[in-house]
Amino acid sequence: MNLFDVYSQYDIEPISGKGSYVYDAEGTEYLDFYGGHAVISVGHTHPVYVSKLKDQLDKIGFYSNAVLNSLQQELADKLESVSGVSDYALFYCSTGAEANENALKLASFHTGRTKIVALENGFHGRTSAAVRATHNYAIQAPINQGYDISYVKMNDVGAMESELAGGEVCAVIIEAIQGIGGCYTCDTEYLEKVSELCQTNGTVLIMDEVQAGYARSGKFFSFQNANIRPHIITMAKGMGNGFPIAGVLIDEQTFTAKKGMLGTTFGGNHLACAAGIAVLEIIEQENLIQHAQDLGQYFKAELESKLGNEVEVLGNGLMIGVKFNFSSAAIRKEMLYQEKIFTGSSGNANIMRILPPLNIKKEQVDYFISKLSKVFESVQIDV
Repeated sequence: MNLFDVYSQYDIEPISGKGSYVYDAEGTEYLDFYGGHAVISVGHTHPVYVSKLKDQLDKIGFYSNAVLNSLQQELADKLESVSGVSDYALFYCSTGAEANENALKLASFHTGRTKIVALENGFHGRTSAAVRATHNYAIQAPINQGYDISYVKMNDVGAMESELAGGEVCAVIIEAIQGIGGCYTCDTEYLEKVSELCQTNGTVLIMDEVQAGYARSGKFFSFQNANIRPHIITMAKGMGNGFPIAGVLIDEQTFTAKKGMLGTTFGGNHLACAAGIAVLEIIEQENLIQHAQDLGQYFKAELESKLGNEVEVLGNGLMIGVKFNFSSAAIRKEMLYQEKIFTGSSGNANIMRILPPLNIKKEQVDYFISKLSKVFESVQIDV
């Protein structure tokens, strides 16, 4: 049987990992500054994470939501404590796209409306309404294009105000730091004004924290730089450090649960919750929120210092984009095959994304910058 060939892949197969490194069958070591799309939040095979999953697997790996599972409440309580976000109810699912689908569905239930407003260059998933909210027509099939959607420019208050003024918008969905979009960041004042406009016009504000959440930005959630309270918060990638788990945080002052309105088979299963609890324990024990903030500031400053005016450094914390004045493809390829360092692409061909585990060390950042500076100089000569 053939695999359905939809992925552009490098000819490398990691078969093991430890901390910020992965290894192929020949034992070649690669520094992982991409984490499989920002999924590896606390490092490969962290002992606390591995132990928690192994222990749970020895007990019970799965049962559906037809029965009680006390691990779900344990994870919810831990999430409230570590994130500082309270008075939300948690719905579990398995992927970021699924989280955003359920968020949009809840918004439509609540408002009775159907129109969505999203940002240009945003990414919210590849399914149904989530892919329609994603500003990429190439991945939208005709069946997806029946949803009523408007895309507006990031940080353009006037454009958002015009869209919401008629009182017909179901939901606004925003990444405070865009992932696929290239680590462009919403201004604090913009988020606060959008929140105010949503309240005025009866529109649900969904903050998509699928990639930027879970301490990556130097806050637990990237929107926490602004003084806002979203109606819904979605999260996934870093939540399970590689185990499929996602969640929807739902404002209890706005929404009332009804039996059957949402549902999932795999969401919140025993292994997923064990992974989620382990991640939060590590974030807390290793003080990774502050670490991401401090090291991220150093990382960005060093990139700007070493690469100079030839690049623009984007993002916050350990969610960093480096924008070159030419395609980043050659740099990323050289970094991987010659320097043995993983980095990521973005929807903007000139932007390279840097999304390392949150517990990387300063020495690894310095090593990365030295290699990037070397590659940058050699590639510039060839461009």
